[in-house]
Amino acid sequence: MNLIALGGVIGAGLFVGSGVVVRQTGPAAVLSFLAAGVLTVLIMRMLAEMTVARPALGSFYAHVRETLGPRAGFAVGWLYWYFFVIVVAVEAVAGGRIVRLWLPGAPLWAVSLVLMALLTATNMVSARSFGEFEYWFSSVKVLAIVVFLFLGALYVLGLWPDAAGGFGHLTAHGGFAPEGVGAVLAAVVPCVGFFTGAEIVTIAAAESTEPERAVAAAIRSIVLRVVAFYVLSILLVVTVVPWTDEAVEVSPYAAVLERLDVPAAATVMNAVVLVAVLSCLNSALYTSSRMLFALTRGGDAPRGFTRLGRGGVPRRAILAGTSVGYASVVAAWISPDVVFQFLIDSYGAVALFVYLAIALAHLRMRRVLERTAPERLTLRMWGFPWLSRLTVAAMTAVIGAMAFLPDSRAQFWLSLLTVAVVLGAYEVRRRRTG
Repeated sequence: MNLIALGGVIGAGLFVGSGVVVRQTGPAAVLSFLAAGVLTVLIMRMLAEMTVARPALGSFYAHVRETLGPRAGFAVGWLYWYFFVIVVAVEAVAGGRIVRLWLPGAPLWAVSLVLMALLTATNMVSARSFGEFEYWFSSVKVLAIVVFLFLGALYVLGLWPDAAGGFGHLTAHGGFAPEGVGAVLAAVVPCVGFFTGAEIVTIAAAESTEPERAVAAAIRSIVLRVVAFYVLSILLVVTVVPWTDEAVEVSPYAAVLERLDVPAAATVMNAVVLVAVLSCLNSALYTSSRMLFALTRGGDAPRGFTRLGRGGVPRRAILAGTSVGYASVVAAWISPDVVFQFLIDSYGAVALFVYLAIALAHLRMRRVLERTAPERLTLRMWGFPWLSRLTVAAMTAVIGAMAFLPDSRAQFWLSLLTVAVVLGAYEVRRRRTG
């Protein structure tokens, strides 16, 4: 459970996407990642409190449905499902591109479909099969980051062969925040997206033997590791390599390893990124199927997806998610700049909407629990209610900023369109069922 929680946070965004943030922000990108990490930790603490107090199938979907009403629950459940079925396609295409570095003659669409089919097969066996694969995927990612932090620290301290060491790069190229405070604040928006996935542990908890203890331990572990893995690794990147170096944008970790003259640095990082992509693909398949299964239990999805196969796996729910993934991969092949780009933009802010709903649900549930079952509050949100309200305000500000920032404006409005479609579907269902 700890590695599932950690693996959900450590994706290709850290190994590759973080370089874009560094190039747009400068060394102060460390502060952007720190702010986004703190915000994510606060949301996860709220979710952990609700999950430990009232374990439920579907986790936050059930909590939102209970506290904010069936309309909000329907929207959050389907938005989250949509988010991860698009993640399935995005990660499959990303994995295919990496594999093609070693197999240049293979068609991208074919490699992507093979990767998706292989991990679909593992998810169809049992929840334990998903857990085993995610355990090893996450172990590789954690080991890679630990080794990276160790080697980078040796270089900065001047203990690496021919290393200049020191922290000069933090201020030598235009200062610590060369693009200004506005760029640092704007970078928080994509950084929050990099942390999406930590909540998967609360969904997986429903299939663990001791869900309350597992969730509490996993969420606690995230606090330290988010800071260590994201913030420290980005700090080492901007300390070892000038942020103006174009290699940082392409692959920040590979840029550092090449500066250290590590043999086959690019190949090593490509392999690690492939593992990270497969881990995210594995988690997305699992999460989308369990959320769809939970939606059926709340009457918000067709009952046919409730049926379980051997090993207690909702196979129809898994196939429903993979079907959308297959169609999206085909779209990436036929119309990469129109249809596939539309799908990517239409899910960009969805996870942030879900996080905001989690925070609002927590505010309401906490009041109810304090009146009716205070003994269930064994894991509490810090500084309630003021810190919870501050988190809601901060998440609202992050979402609002997306509407004005050029790089995220399209994602905001198309994601808002996705929300409108889901809410429209709820109204149609409500009128049909009375």
